[in-house]
Amino acid sequence: MKAVCRTCMHTCNLESGQRGICGVRKNEDGRIVSENYGCVTSLALDPIEKKPLKMFYPGSMILSVGSFGCNLKCPFCQNHEISMMRLAQMKDSLQYRMRDIVNISPQELAQKALDGQKSGNIGVAFTYNEPLVGWEYVRDTAKLVKAYGMKNVLVTNGTASMEVLEEILPFIDAMNIDLKGFQEEYYRKLGGSLKAVQEFIIQAAQACHVELTTLIVPGENDTVSEIKAEALWIAREVGQHIPLHITRFFPRYQMQDRNATDVQLVYRLANLAGKYLEHVFVGNC
Repeated sequence: MKAVCRTCMHTCNLESGQRGICGVRKNEDGRIVSENYGCVTSLALDPIEKKPLKMFYPGSMILSVGSFGCNLKCPFCQNHEISMMRLAQMKDSLQYRMRDIVNISPQELAQKALDGQKSGNIGVAFTYNEPLVGWEYVRDTAKLVKAYGMKNVLVTNGTASMEVLEEILPFIDAMNIDLKGFQEEYYRKLGGSLKAVQEFIIQAAQACHVELTTLIVPGENDTVSEIKAEALWIAREVGQHIPLHITRFFPRYQMQDRNATDVQLVYRLANLAGKYLEHVFVGNC
């Protein structure tokens, strides 16, 4: 029996036993399930500025958790070892054997966050891979973290459906959303949709603290005209107060054939964006 996954813009129509583009969501007897529920590949106490969030509890620490899977195919992914990995591959991989995946229930993760308060922890950040391909775990954990009076942060590519966003928003305090560029053609190359991300950003910014990040990739999204169009859209449709991080690309994954972004270019584009936005930050420089 076929079933449609409505987690993101792909709306994968899956045969029984088939997985979606993200490699995580699967049709089990006509029901879409998430295979990475509670499967943790990364867990660390990070400065909140690493998310990056500059204007949400600066100077604090946050328990960062990641799983595996992603619904995009960015060739420059910094965490491709987990975001692009699939469960079957992990079982066979020397780098990610099953013992490297720790099963942590929402209750256990919320308790770890609470225990970490003595080390300055303010809550949980769902990050590293794309958290919303396993949104049920985010929702269930965030609900408990919120009940403890702590904060929930989501680091996402912003391509989830509005239905998923509505499920998680009541429990999320802050997001960093990747706005990878400002051309639909570029998003298609990455397996995504600019329109879907724009809609996600607008809705999220009405409900919680939002900061945006654009990675400047040489020859892809590094023109003055594109950054100007992006900054103008943010200012007009979301708000001039929305922080934007302009960050420097380094060769990674399938994009090791080009140099890191010129530092002066990053600053030049950030200065341009700053003409339209109140808070623009430079990263990786």
